[in-house]
Amino acid sequence: MAKRDYYEVLGVGKGASEDEIKKAYRKIAFDQHPDRNPGNAAAEQKFKEATEAYEVLRDADQRAGYDRFGHSGAAGAGARGFDTSGFDLADALRAFMRDFGGEAGGFAEIFGGGGGRGARGPARGDDLQVRLKLTLEEIATGVEKKIRVKHLRPCATCGGRGGEGESACPQCHGRGQVRQVQQTVFGQFVNVAPCGRCRGEGRVIRERCKHCDGDGVTAESDTLSVKVPAGVASGNFIPLRGMGDAGPRGGAAGDLIVLIEEKPHALFEREGDALHIDVPVSVSMAALGGRIDVPGLTGDAIAVDVPAGTQSGQISRVRGRGLPGLRGGRGDLMARILVWIPSRVSPAERKLLEELSRGDNFKPPQPGKSLFERMKGHFAP
Repeated sequence: MAKRDYYEVLGVGKGASEDEIKKAYRKIAFDQHPDRNPGNAAAEQKFKEATEAYEVLRDADQRAGYDRFGHSGAAGAGARGFDTSGFDLADALRAFMRDFGGEAGGFAEIFGGGGGRGARGPARGDDLQVRLKLTLEEIATGVEKKIRVKHLRPCATCGGRGGEGESACPQCHGRGQVRQVQQTVFGQFVNVAPCGRCRGEGRVIRERCKHCDGDGVTAESDTLSVKVPAGVASGNFIPLRGMGDAGPRGGAAGDLIVLIEEKPHALFEREGDALHIDVPVSVSMAALGGRIDVPGLTGDAIAVDVPAGTQSGQISRVRGRGLPGLRGGRGDLMARILVWIPSRVSPAERKLLEELSRGDNFKPPQPGKSLFERMKGHFAP
């Protein structure tokens, strides 16, 4: 499937300013954010698509390449090779939090994030992503989970410095960048890239640490505690600040992004904060009415009213017995009444049923003449 034009995705013209592009992306990203549309695959796709467009158009060099040569030109101009099929949700969330994390308000506050990351060094560590699967019971009450993560931490031997003694990089002369000139049929392109010798830091270590080989980081496995509030849904995420990979040679650490996944439940289906459950009842209860108890997620019984004359498939709503909302309130329990018909009956039961079937109240309504006339008119040539 061909990718849509980036300007079309953001709803701006090709002459749009950087501020207009940022404003257009901000609106789409907030509207389609996974936290505002839990479990909505279409919204997640729009969020990723808009972020892909924004990441290219916000950068002057990538935008120039895209304007001249389309999607292939954007990648050739130094973009990350954005492709929706390989553009993970975590990538989109990182880009969103980078520029709008402080504005996300509810998203960060709900999960205890809070604002931006502060000042960053030139070699920030990578963000990491883990998926945390939760049951509906855990979602209903909130839960604290332990997760095992392998990440890069500052080297204990050199304190994260990478070794002893520093000097300006002889390849980039301390600038941290090198300029590469490419001659193509379309003209000359100048690409500025991080220096490969010093990895963009502008300095080199004279005596490398033997424990970390000069990187300043070593791989460690840690057990972390994650507090999950009640009411989360698939697609919500919890950022653990500074728990990603530590940056090389003293660089700031990235974040650990915990993505929530919801396990299927044997009895309940979820729709937002509402819970749906099928409740089988006898023919007599459906006809006469009554009350039946169904199990709740927290172990208690929930009484469901069955009005007299309830038809199979009719919904009985129990207010406030669904899932809690992240920002307060509680959803409803939607009980779908299913009239259960026994597969076998005894001779005595058969006799009673035959007697009942002769009563007018136990005869289903028959299609009227007007219905057949409407059907005939519909299918007539």
